[in-house]
Amino acid sequence: MSKRALSETEICDRFITPALQRAGWLLERMRREYSFTDGRIIVRGRLVSRGRQRRADYPLVYEGVPLAVIEAKDNSQALGAGMQQALAYAEALNTPFVFASNGDGFLLHDRTGQGAQRETTLALDAFPSPEALWRRCSPITTAAAAKIRATTRSTPSKPRWRPSPKASSASCW
Repeated sequence: MSKRALSETEICDRFITPALQRAGWLLERMRREYSFTDGRIIVRGRLVSRGRQRRADYPLVYEGVPLAVIEAKDNSQALGAGMQQALAYAEALNTPFVFASNGDGFLLHDRTGQGAQRETTLALDAFPSPEALWRRCSPITTAAAAKIRATTRSTPSKPRWRPSPKASSASCW
């Protein structure tokens, strides 16, 4: 079966998740299909319903802090096809790094503004380790990270996401 015939889920299972694991991301630090909203409340007269939940394909957590979000697409789409969607999720989850992938590689968008380039294309086997992304967030201190963990009450296995305090903030906390 060709890569182009694979579904988004199969691309995640065969290419993206293994690439993350090779880079040192533990399963406890990544969440698949993580719902972070209950959906918009829709009121029509006396009828009330909920819209669709917002769901990130891969939020990545390190030291209790949400570091990145990855949006996966099937291989029939371009590498960066999910970037706009991922940027919207990153804004809501206040993550400094955003990735899009179709299983051929990754497109990295650095929201911190500290990198040499805003967007960079990475090979599938060049995904950054948790420590590498964490270092790119410097000058964050251990004390600041401890304060963030205490504030968000996160654990590596079950992160609790904190929405962005300002729509335009894109820092490493």
